Amino acid sequence: MTTTTLAALVPLLPFLGAAAGLLLGRTAPGFVRPLAVLPTLAAFALAVIVAMRQGGGRAIVAATELTPTGSVPIDLALYIDGFAALVAVLVGLVATCVQIYSTGYLRDDPRYPSYAALVSLFTSAMLLVVYSGDLMVLLVGWEIMGICSYFLVGHYWETPEARAASIKAFLVTKLGDVPFLIGLFALAVDAGSFRITTVLGAVASGGLDHPTLIALLLLAGVAGKSAQFPLHTWLPDAMAGPTPVSALIHAATMVAAGVYFIARLLPVFAASSAALLVMAVMAAVTMVGSGLAALAQDDIKRVLAYSTIGQLGYMTGALAVGDRGAAVFHLLSHGAFKALLFLAAGVIIHAAGTNSLAAMSRMKGLRDRVPDAYWTMTVALLALAAIPPFSGFFTKEAVLGAAEHVATGHAEGIPGSAGWIVLVSGLLTALLTAAYAMRLWLLAFYGRGAEAPDHGKQPLTMNAVLWLLAVPSLAFGLATGPLPDWFDGRDLTPTLTTAVLGTGLALVGGLVTYGAWKHTTALAADVPLGAVAAHPEGDAGQVEAEAIASHAPAYGNVAAAPDPADPGRLLLGPLHRHAAVGFHLDAVYRTLFVRPVQAGASLVRFLDREVVDTYVHGAGAVPRLLGAAVRRAQTGNVQTYVSALLAGTVVLAVAVVLVATGA
Repeated sequence: MTTTTLAALVPLLPFLGAAAGLLLGRTAPGFVRPLAVLPTLAAFALAVIVAMRQGGGRAIVAATELTPTGSVPIDLALYIDGFAALVAVLVGLVATCVQIYSTGYLRDDPRYPSYAALVSLFTSAMLLVVYSGDLMVLLVGWEIMGICSYFLVGHYWETPEARAASIKAFLVTKLGDVPFLIGLFALAVDAGSFRITTVLGAVASGGLDHPTLIALLLLAGVAGKSAQFPLHTWLPDAMAGPTPVSALIHAATMVAAGVYFIARLLPVFAASSAALLVMAVMAAVTMVGSGLAALAQDDIKRVLAYSTIGQLGYMTGALAVGDRGAAVFHLLSHGAFKALLFLAAGVIIHAAGTNSLAAMSRMKGLRDRVPDAYWTMTVALLALAAIPPFSGFFTKEAVLGAAEHVATGHAEGIPGSAGWIVLVSGLLTALLTAAYAMRLWLLAFYGRGAEAPDHGKQPLTMNAVLWLLAVPSLAFGLATGPLPDWFDGRDLTPTLTTAVLGTGLALVGGLVTYGAWKHTTALAADVPLGAVAAHPEGDAGQVEAEAIASHAPAYGNVAAAPDPADPGRLLLGPLHRHAAVGFHLDAVYRTLFVRPVQAGASLVRFLDREVVDTYVHGAGAVPRLLGAAVRRAQTGNVQTYVSALLAGTVVLAVAVVLVATGA
């Protein structure tokens, strides 16, 4: 079978699995789990084969005309270079792990068939984005992911939090998609084609007439999809969805799509120095702001959500300094350890009997009860904090090294200021990342919260997936030797200066946080914590759904306040209350956009009810009154009719006489 055929099957198999799952979910429930896991697993295996055949060499290109448009053609095209091949492997791996994990996590969920089908469709859409060689076909996958995220984030639709989060995610990402679509059309008009190869050829020959405008329009869509400032606010709220969905969105789909899109079309953005500078500023604000916000969150999943925003900021920063190799390298590493972090958080949710809503400060005694999650999450947090030799160290240093290369004036065509912005903000974010990673680890596994009842051992499918993802989280960065062939020949070896600075700042952040935790623990040693009531047995999905529904710990009524031994409050000081609510950005948007729209809607409703409806009702009232008057004349009395006839005759006679006299 040819490589092109295998590549076409990679997104097709999960799509067929999704269709079959939706059709057979109710009539043949025994087929739901195989249809969820096997097509995705097969797609992952085929993606590995395609990657091995591509081998980091010449891109695999194939196309057939999809439909005659009479203008710019649209082709069903494949374009698989080293980046696409590796990202597809990541998507297949994480999606397979999520499907396997979900069979245990949501084993008693009545809506599991539709959930599994939507996860498969989500996976298929992302693989279509990765392999597509035509921008309009890519847009199809891009938008399918948007609607899938709406349904999956709103899986627990009975709860107002999940409904609001799904609507917010959909609307905010669509807000970015509008200029994104305009940018795609403008790019196609300038290049004369939607084919990626043709577009890149037009850029190389200087064929773009409006590079800055096109790049900024496309960047708006990327900011929405990849949760970059200022369109990042939907991602923390999206934690109201099931935890495996969070792992899929954060690690391999949706948010990764925007970064991958820029990497695929980086020459378009590099054609405008202004666009690169805007991208660098956007990445810097995103990295630092999300790091501060993560340090103030008490919800374990919201900490990880802000962490994702910050790590995506690293990737965007690498792209802003013109290094797509470093961006995709970090994307791959981040996909592995972030999926592990979320899935381990799901095990913690099950063990603690609580969704993470205000739960981290209430956790206690989890290290011994969930040893698999403890050890694997420790590995993932070390990778997140970029501690050598874990994978995050190598990939984050690739980003910082690229920024240093530009900042010191060794790159042509890239503004040196962009390099300095990314480098300084990246180093500061390294400090913040290690701080909130240490805080999460201490509060989750060594906290003083109220101990929850033991729910027993987690399903094997959940724990096995954690150990599987721990391998790339630990060892992926060590594979820098053969990887340059896959990344345009880019040397991925860390540079000494950024390695020392980045690692040193990470160690400082972790040690300072540990010291703050010890200090606050000593001060809080005499604070009594209340007892909790037992929570009825249930699977992890049920526990999470009930926690979201009650907006409180699901394991019972907690009499005590949250554990005061929180180092985040000490480290942030007066900034804590602002960082905890995302620096009030939602409130700003509510004031600037939501309330004016609501006021406009109220005005339109008033005008419709009081003005338009008045005229409509008036137009109907006049004939009705005339009809009533005429109806009163129809009495059925012959004498009345004769009297009216005589009266009319007299009136006519008088009128005739008067007219004749006047003449």
